[in-house]
Amino acid sequence: MSIALPILVVIALFLMLLWFFISRYRRCPSDKILVIYGKTGKGSANCIHGGAAFVWPVIQDYQYLDLQPMSIDVNLQDALSKQNIRVSVPAQFTVAIGNEPALMQAAAERVLGMSKDSIRSLSHDIIMGQMRLVIANMDIEELNSDRDKFVTAVYEHVGDELHKIGLSLINVNVTDIHDESGYIKALGQEAAAKAINEAKVKVAREERTGAIGQAEADKERRTQVAAANSAAEIGEKNAQADATKGKNLADVQIALSDTDRRQKVAEANKNAEVTEKTAEAEAQKAAYRAQTEAEEARKERELAARRANEVVQSQIDKEKTVIAAEAEAERNRKVAEGEASAVLARYQAEAEGLRKVLDAQAAGFQKLVDAADGNPQAAIGLLLVDKIPQLAKTQADAIKNIKFDKITVFDGGDGQGASGFLSGLFKSIPALSEFMNQSGLNLPEYLAK
Repeated sequence: MSIALPILVVIALFLMLLWFFISRYRRCPSDKILVIYGKTGKGSANCIHGGAAFVWPVIQDYQYLDLQPMSIDVNLQDALSKQNIRVSVPAQFTVAIGNEPALMQAAAERVLGMSKDSIRSLSHDIIMGQMRLVIANMDIEELNSDRDKFVTAVYEHVGDELHKIGLSLINVNVTDIHDESGYIKALGQEAAAKAINEAKVKVAREERTGAIGQAEADKERRTQVAAANSAAEIGEKNAQADATKGKNLADVQIALSDTDRRQKVAEANKNAEVTEKTAEAEAQKAAYRAQTEAEEARKERELAARRANEVVQSQIDKEKTVIAAEAEAERNRKVAEGEASAVLARYQAEAEGLRKVLDAQAAGFQKLVDAADGNPQAAIGLLLVDKIPQLAKTQADAIKNIKFDKITVFDGGDGQGASGFLSGLFKSIPALSEFMNQSGLNLPEYLAK
């Protein structure tokens, strides 16, 4: 019994300690943020979303932040626009505490322990101020026609301010925009009037087309009826003329009377048509003025759009030109590298061929020197002997077209006129004499003297 009691005490203490640790282990659902504050070791609080953590007793404590969205009705009244016109903008905002680390930390520092009503009131004040700031930087026309731009600006300004207290902007719904002065209503009436005028112009154009068609049909009908009546009358009168000549005068009077009647009817119809055309011209003139104003407004819009497209297209063309220039430069560099490689290979081949030719010539000359018993001068003489026929042919070709009628030699009467002439001729050509001396060739004594 004395041994069992301590064991039971130890088991009881262990179970109590286990229950204590289990009771301090906190789980966080997915729609909440667990904020552990106190001695956390990092920052002012440790924020956990969708997990679990152990909360140490005494030195730590915890609270939850709700992530469920909150709907805030904002009825902004008499906000000054850029044109100093007061407008009212009722809207509905949906916000919630953000689950990003920075937003969770900011929410833990700013709104921890606050009720949803307090958070909603704080958010309402921030939204009201930022909406007034956005409206003050926009014209009435932009607020009325470009709602997307207005909502985007509200997202940016309101979202940035809500992030400072850990809130995230989920949705913005602008229900209406109106002003006490009726300026926005006047803009709508102006647009409606333009649409009505355009419709009237189209109706007048169609009515004009119908009236022209009807007039042409009436003209054709009257022409055909008149032609038929005339033919019938002519036939009738011809028959009557054949039956009796006595009725000719009466027929002539009848014809004249009918002609006068038709002329009066034609004049009356013409006057009616002139009156109708005048009224139509006045209506068309008014419609044309409205159409001209609408066309000018359309041209201004198209000019602005075309200018924007030209700026974008010029930027695209510029980028295409840069890309094409870079591609052309890269192609030229590759071509230059290929040409340089080809030229280098050709010069290397030529150098190798020249080296082999020079090696062969050197080997041949060495054999020639060996054949001349090692005397280079004698070897040169052998080479020149081999070239003498070619040299003689070259010299003969140079003077073969020169015609010498005769050669007269004057001497001193010593009987050596011919030999002296040849010897003097040879000595008078220094290049030939020097060539013969260098080549080791000896001329006959009668030429050398």
